[in-house]
Amino acid sequence: MFQHLLKPVSFLYWLPVGIAVNEYVYTLKTVKGRSMQPTLNPDDSFSNDVLLFDRYSIRAGKPVNRGDIVALKDPIGGSKVIVKRIIAIEGDTVQTLPPYPDAEVVLPKGHVWVEGDEPFHTLDSNKFGSVPVSLIESRLTSIIWPLHRFGLVQSQIDKPLRSTFTKHSDWYCAMAAFERERKRQDRISEACK
Repeated sequence: MFQHLLKPVSFLYWLPVGIAVNEYVYTLKTVKGRSMQPTLNPDDSFSNDVLLFDRYSIRAGKPVNRGDIVALKDPIGGSKVIVKRIIAIEGDTVQTLPPYPDAEVVLPKGHVWVEGDEPFHTLDSNKFGSVPVSLIESRLTSIIWPLHRFGLVQSQIDKPLRSTFTKHSDWYCAMAAFERERKRQDRISEACK
């Protein structure tokens, strides 16, 4: 008689597990804006991307790498969370872009340099400088939505092969992304380890 009432109650049994997974292991975030185009929210997308972020590896102290896309606390906004790509880690030398006041920066211990993939629509380290690693809360692993782009996100952009694209315009977009990444990497002098 009461079995139909127990099914909704069983949801409450698993609620703490869901909250723990969201807080400590993985979390979903919706990314808005154009700062990470073409990787996230490309121009041909009609909705904001929903992404899966890994919190556990950051909390466990696994080091972040050049090319990782991370969610971090906005260093100048406080409560906001921003999504950017790490382009340099401690010890690296970065040739900055305007409006940063110095032409070159050597990253101090425990800091990274983050930038958006779209340099003209981003608020990043070229505005606020290097970021303490302690502000990073999670690392991007996958695109969940939209479904046609579902899958793992690569940290580096490989040179696109024309034969792998069905449309000619897709190859040109991929080539433009590759060239942007190559120019960005030319601005970084990696530290000797």
